Amino acid sequence: MTDKPIVLFPEDVQRLMGKDAQRNNILAAKMVADIVKTTLGPKGMDKMLVSPTNDIIVTNDGVTILEEMQIEHPAAKMMVDIAKTQESEVGDGTTTAVMIAGRLLENAEKLLDKKIHPTVITKGYRLAAEKSQEILKEIAVRLNTEDIDVLRQIAITAMTGKGAEDAKEKFADIVVKAIKQIQTNGKIDLNDIKIEKSKGDGIEDTELIAGIVIDKEKVSVDMPCIIENAKIALIDFPLEIKNPEIDTKISISTPSQLQGFIDQEERSIKELVEKVAMSGATVIFCQKGIDDFAQYLLAKKRIYACRRVAKSDIEKLAKASGGKIVSNINELSSLELGNAMTVEEVKHGEDTMTYVRGCKNPKALTILIHGGTGHVIDEIERAIKDGLGDVASALKSGAIVPGGGAIEIELARRLREYSQGLSGREQLAVEEFASALEYIPVTLAENAGMDPIDVLTELKARHDSGERNAGLNLFTNRIEDVLLAKIIEPLKIKTQAITSASEVAIMILRIDDVIASSGGKSSNRGGMRGMPSGMEEY
Repeated sequence: MTDKPIVLFPEDVQRLMGKDAQRNNILAAKMVADIVKTTLGPKGMDKMLVSPTNDIIVTNDGVTILEEMQIEHPAAKMMVDIAKTQESEVGDGTTTAVMIAGRLLENAEKLLDKKIHPTVITKGYRLAAEKSQEILKEIAVRLNTEDIDVLRQIAITAMTGKGAEDAKEKFADIVVKAIKQIQTNGKIDLNDIKIEKSKGDGIEDTELIAGIVIDKEKVSVDMPCIIENAKIALIDFPLEIKNPEIDTKISISTPSQLQGFIDQEERSIKELVEKVAMSGATVIFCQKGIDDFAQYLLAKKRIYACRRVAKSDIEKLAKASGGKIVSNINELSSLELGNAMTVEEVKHGEDTMTYVRGCKNPKALTILIHGGTGHVIDEIERAIKDGLGDVASALKSGAIVPGGGAIEIELARRLREYSQGLSGREQLAVEEFASALEYIPVTLAENAGMDPIDVLTELKARHDSGERNAGLNLFTNRIEDVLLAKIIEPLKIKTQAITSASEVAIMILRIDDVIASSGGKSSNRGGMRGMPSGMEEY
C-alpha cells in the first residue's frame, strides 16, 4: 500500500464540512436578515437599489429588496424563497418572516457552541413552531367581515411605513371597497383588481374606478372620444382578411382580375364590420388586429375601437362589464355585449388610456395610481398591494391578531411556559425560539429611535401581568393596548411567517456538508457534472 492520498473530487470543487458548513450558512442567513432589518415597521427606512443599467428602485418592501439584490449564496437564497412564499401567500409580512428565520439560526449557533446537537435543536424548533400555531389560533380575535372600520384599519396598518402615510385613509377606503366589490361567494381573486399607473398629479389623486382602465388608445382619430351608455363587444378574432395557413399562390393576369380581388377583400371587411354594427355594439375591444379599411368603416359608424388588447385585460373587461368574449363573428349578438356608462379616451401627460367607467356591479376593478415620479408610483403600488393582500387574508381566515409586536411577546411568554414542561435539551431550543420572536418588537423600537431594552422589559412586564394586547404604538411612541389603538394584522401573516421561518431554519441547521462546484472545465465530474456555479449538494 502506498501513502498516496485518494482524490475524490476534482480540484475545482470546494467542500465545507461540519461546523464550518453550519457557521457559513448561518452567517449568510444572518446577513440577509440584517439587510432588511432597518425596513421593519412604520418608522422603517428605505433602500435604494441601483441595477447595472442604472435602473433605480427605492423601497422598504422586504421581498422587492431581496429579489432585486441578486443574492448568490445558496443558504441566503433559501431566505429569499421565504420572502417570496410570504408575498405570494399573504402579500405582506416578508420582512418579519426573514428576520425570524435569521434570528432562529443566530440563536441556534449559541446552542451549537454549547455542544448541543443540531438534531436536538431542530426537534425543539419543531415543537415550538407547532405550539406557536396552537397559541396563535387560541388568542386570535374573530373578525366580523362586515365591519368596514376594522378592515380599513388592517389596510392602514399594512400600508404604514411604505410612503403612503399622506393619503393612507383614502387608500384604505379604496382597498376595502375594491375587495368587497370583487368578493364572490366568499372567494377573493386579487387578479380581478387591476393596478394601472399614471405619472402626474399627486398620490392623493389615486382613484378607484368601477370598471377597467387599459393602456390603449382608439385606433382612428375619427372615432368619437367618448361613448355614453356603451355597448361593449369583446372579440378575440381579427377584423381583417385572414391569411391562408398554407403557402398559397394567386395568379392574376389582367387588371380587372386584380381589381376584383381587391373589391372582394373590401366586401369581406365590410361584411365583418356590418355584422359587428348589427349586434348593437358601440365599443369594440379586439384582442387581434383591425385592418385600416375596417378602422375607417368603424369610424364612419361612430364605433370606438381598440386593438391588440391583452388577453388578461379582455378577461377583466368581461368581468367588469358583464360581456362575453366572442371568438366567432357569427356568434356576436346583443346578448354577448357588456355595458358601461362611459368609455372614454383620456390623455394624461404623455400617456393615452381608455377608461371604461360606471359598470353595474363590476367583478373586476381598476385602481389608478397617480404620482409625481415613477419611483413614488411604484412604492405606492407596493403599499396598495400589501393592503389588498392583508384585507383579503383577513377575510379568508376570518381572524386578526394585535400588531405592534404584541403577538410576538405573548407568543414568547407562552412558549417559555411551555418549555418548562419539557425534560430534554429541546427545552433550550424552545426558549431560543421564544427569544427569536422577541426580535420583532425590539427591532420596531430600534427603528423608531426608542430604547429597545426598556421597551422589551416593559412589554414583558405588561404581558406577565395579563395585558396580552400590550404592544408598541409607534405613532405615540408608547406601549398601549394595540387592539384599542386599531393596530391590527391578519392571523395568516403570523402563521405563515412562523411556519416558513422555522422550516427554513431547520433545513439550514441540518446541513453539515457543503460540496460546491466552481464550474471549471473538468469533464470527469461524476455526480457533479453540469452543476451550475454556486450550486451545492446537500
